[in-house]
Amino acid sequence: MQIFAITWVAYAAFYFTRKAFSVAKLGIADDPDFELEKATMANLDALYLGAYAVGQFTWGILADRFGPRVVVLGGLLISAVVALIMGSFATLPIFATCMVIQGLAQSTGWSGLCKNLGSFFATGERGRVLGLWSSCYAFGGLVASPFAGWWAYQVYGDWRAAFFSSAIVVGGVAVLFFLLQRNTPQDVGLPPVDDADAPQRDGSGQHASFGSCLKTILKNRTVLVLGLAYFLLKPARYAILFWGPVMVYERMPEIGKVASAIVPTSFEVAGLVGPILLGLISDKLFGARRFPACVISLLALTACLALFVPAMQSGSVLVVVALLFMMGLTLYGPDSMISGAAAIDYGKGTAGTAAGFVNGCGSIGAILGGLLPGYFDTESVFLVFTGTALIATALMLPYWNSRPDKRTDNQPAECNSSTHVSNARLKA
Repeated sequence: MQIFAITWVAYAAFYFTRKAFSVAKLGIADDPDFELEKATMANLDALYLGAYAVGQFTWGILADRFGPRVVVLGGLLISAVVALIMGSFATLPIFATCMVIQGLAQSTGWSGLCKNLGSFFATGERGRVLGLWSSCYAFGGLVASPFAGWWAYQVYGDWRAAFFSSAIVVGGVAVLFFLLQRNTPQDVGLPPVDDADAPQRDGSGQHASFGSCLKTILKNRTVLVLGLAYFLLKPARYAILFWGPVMVYERMPEIGKVASAIVPTSFEVAGLVGPILLGLISDKLFGARRFPACVISLLALTACLALFVPAMQSGSVLVVVALLFMMGLTLYGPDSMISGAAAIDYGKGTAGTAAGFVNGCGSIGAILGGLLPGYFDTESVFLVFTGTALIATALMLPYWNSRPDKRTDNQPAECNSSTHVSNARLKA
């Protein structure tokens, strides 16, 4: 319970510094002392997302090797410091540099914390546990924008307060993480729950190298499919995450900037429910099979994305809000399952590496989510997202009956040699 709580709070906190820039965009656009074009802000988002993707591929492997504690704690502290710098110095070179560092810091969170959760919860319960836990990033995104928007435009009337207030939250959570987090059950005198937290080792019993961990994942066909599907899904979520307030304000300037930061949160409100429902369905209805639940949800998402274009053209705020809610419900579930429970299940002894790899693939796609709204109209962008969601569904359909306890993932036996030895000793 303690590990569940502190990791949930830690990942939710990352969203405060992650979304500070999206809220600050509203004030920067009207600031004569710091003029940034819309395309320039999109390029800054792309810098962030590019660094985030690189970090995902790196930090997951390091979390497997050294444990999540050092990796995630460092990310929280660096993220808070960078946000303070962005609020203090309004120049393009500093913003560009900070967005790269912020992306690297933010990317410590998902793979490291998924590795942490995988060590404390077994395969049979992981779907619903990770589904419930994944509400952290929907909650973080839901609360972060109104929080930063309120401090920036209601309390101080300055976009810089979006960065300062967010940095304080993340810094405080870093202190809690240091006090309450532990890497594995063994760290507190408990037995391991299963082989998810068994570290990958080489033939001499030493921790496997960076290259061998990555090689193992690249040989895992199921993880590769998860990564490709996630690459196709992530742009839609990040387009709404980074550009939602701007999209709303452009079409409804009369509601004001604070309201414009709040309206898109209907997408994230649904994100609180989607992962929980899909996790329960996966564990209870499909017997820990992850793909059927994802396929069904993605089909519904494809329909919602296709309907969003005419909804935007209608000009109805209620219709747009309703479809954003449905998109959140049907996108956040597969999003969390693909990058969380499924990656851990099929990653086995390289759970952190697998989670980092899958989320890294998604982060490459997320770069498009940050860029496209800055260069194209919203209607065209969402038509593209409709097509990518349909392709992701088709990719996952052949794996309908795949289970993590069957060797469909093509993982080499030597990856978990230490686990096989331990199991043999237990049987003896």
